[in-house]
Amino acid sequence: MSMPQLDAAQQAKLQLMQEMEIEMMSDLYSRMTQACHKKCIPPKYADSELGKGESVCIDRCVAKYLEVHERIGKKLTAMSAQDEDLKKKMGV
Repeated sequence: MSMPQLDAAQQAKLQLMQEMEIEMMSDLYSRMTQACHKKCIPPKYADSELGKGESVCIDRCVAKYLEVHERIGKKLTAMSAQDEDLKKKMGV
């Protein structure tokens, strides 16, 4: 079976959602890069390669950043679902 064709409004909405997702991920990457660089890489450095301590710091920083981002996303999703349930119960 083939998927039903999306009308123009649905396609526009889907495209907008995809563009927002790309923008959000780009923003996440940019903020994470800046935060972890500031935390793990000293302002003055003599070597162009990362040292072991810097690499470990960056790995941990990125892991923590992504974990917090995931937790916040799950919490916001749960809160949104609760809001929808409340609206349904109130008949809004």
